[in-house]
Amino acid sequence: MVKLTIDNRTVEVPEGTTILEAAKTAGIPVPTLCYLKDINEIGACRVCVVEIEGITRLVTACNNCVGEGMVIHTNSPKVRETRKTNVELILSQHDCSCPSCARSGNCNLQKIANDLGILEIPYDKKVSFTKWEKQFPLIRNYEKCIKCMRCIQVCDTVQSLNIWDIANTGSRTTVDVSKNRKITEADCALCGQCITHCPVGALRERDDTEKVFSALADPDKITVVQIAPAVRAAWGEPFGLEREFATVKRLVSAMRRMGFNYIFDTNFSADLTIMEEGSEFLKRLGNKDKETFPMFTSCCPGWVRFLKSQYPDMVPQLSTAKSPQQMFGAMAKSYYADLLGVDPENIFSVSVMPCLAKKHECDLPNMNDAGAGQDVDVVLTTREIDRMIRAEHIVPQELEEEEFDTPLGVGSGAGVIFGATGGVMEAALRSAYYLVTKTNPDPDAFKDVRGMDGWKEASFDLAGTPLKVAVVSGLGNTRRLIKALRKGKVSYDFVEVMACPGGCSGGGGQPINDGQELAGDRADVLYGLDKINEIRFSHENPSVQKCYECYLQRPLSHRSHELLHTDHNAWQMPGEEQ
Repeated sequence: MVKLTIDNRTVEVPEGTTILEAAKTAGIPVPTLCYLKDINEIGACRVCVVEIEGITRLVTACNNCVGEGMVIHTNSPKVRETRKTNVELILSQHDCSCPSCARSGNCNLQKIANDLGILEIPYDKKVSFTKWEKQFPLIRNYEKCIKCMRCIQVCDTVQSLNIWDIANTGSRTTVDVSKNRKITEADCALCGQCITHCPVGALRERDDTEKVFSALADPDKITVVQIAPAVRAAWGEPFGLEREFATVKRLVSAMRRMGFNYIFDTNFSADLTIMEEGSEFLKRLGNKDKETFPMFTSCCPGWVRFLKSQYPDMVPQLSTAKSPQQMFGAMAKSYYADLLGVDPENIFSVSVMPCLAKKHECDLPNMNDAGAGQDVDVVLTTREIDRMIRAEHIVPQELEEEEFDTPLGVGSGAGVIFGATGGVMEAALRSAYYLVTKTNPDPDAFKDVRGMDGWKEASFDLAGTPLKVAVVSGLGNTRRLIKALRKGKVSYDFVEVMACPGGCSGGGGQPINDGQELAGDRADVLYGLDKINEIRFSHENPSVQKCYECYLQRPLSHRSHELLHTDHNAWQMPGEEQ
């Protein structure tokens, strides 16, 4: 242990602790811009500088360790003046049009500048600008980049894709797509982790809110919206709502006020996914000599993009089942259109997702099986639906709870845990056990696949058939698992992959809380909802049962294949062989 003094407070911390972490334990916040614990500790922004008695120069707190007897000042006149100068220099190369920035009000640079009392910039303004493909789901604003390198480190260290890199030299240094590529030429998975770890508005999703507002105002459009499982655990964060208060039923209430005609739960199609994917897995398992294992889940479009670009020879091991989003879209414009007795061409299908890659997925040329245009017309991130709530002047604190519409608003506890890493696997095993034995297991029998570990594995007995499964989240962990599979170091029957660390609850479209990783907290909400749900098995969802009885006949039927399954080779990633 090392004893030191920080701002006149005696602090004792383990040897090797950084000054930043030591100050934090004493309740003394030191501002940072570029710092990400264990990911980006390079001291690039120089905002976290502190003064140590006996040392002339100021030092960065994020990557310098404490020493016995140190006396540190985190906000002395010298520190404050230097920090102010450093931030002014950053602002001199930054587009400060805050009102038109997606991160206004939730921007670390804005907060630090305000705290330092910066009212004008005493340096010549020089802001870089480069054109960007504005139809791509991921938008980069070069003029807002502060060169903190977070996006580079997250993409390299956590996701192993190396999409971003340093470009140019000297004062012209910036961040750009690596290897002199355009973003449309890169093998980006669209996980969106660079967005959620950017401290400013240099990275954001393509904004599709105006398309939805236009549809809501069109009297000829029947607006049908689905809400993904993970959205309910996060949508209230930007409004400062307690998780217990920010229920999905209050989000339903907000969306009714906006004017959506029918509001449904993606949990319904998550249950459909389990019926189709679980049946497909059992079919492959029964033909094990002719199949290649493991079978991979296909719910996550970021993971599908990753596999197609990095390991295209393994694409046949993906389940052919569509993601819940796309299953819902196909059912909305076929089954539900029939129930309403309307022309499916008049249905405008909207998804609210915690994900960026879903924006790309809905536009795939083969995601139109209902025969009425794209099965999902527009995907909104959680952040976008929160912006729409503000734009409509809805006060979330005053919302009463309202129910989903039926029948596509009925979902099971198994469906809701899709939003947490391991949830798809657990839900699939619950129903696979039933499909084999015709009896339900204990709903928590497969909870060994829960948790935030990036790579988990478990073994189960499925009515006499031994199963070895794995759950992985984060593309860096996924690459490690695939390399181990290809080298024969591990073997599995079934693998769930989610591109984002922690799964959808930590998705690239979720609210941004700078410096906090909240996927685990959000997952706890989802598991809590599963625990109290009256239906905890996908095969017991009465709306799903009715759908098969009246429309789909059975899992893996001809109609199910037409509407709920897809060919992953029907489209290409950049650089993928035709």
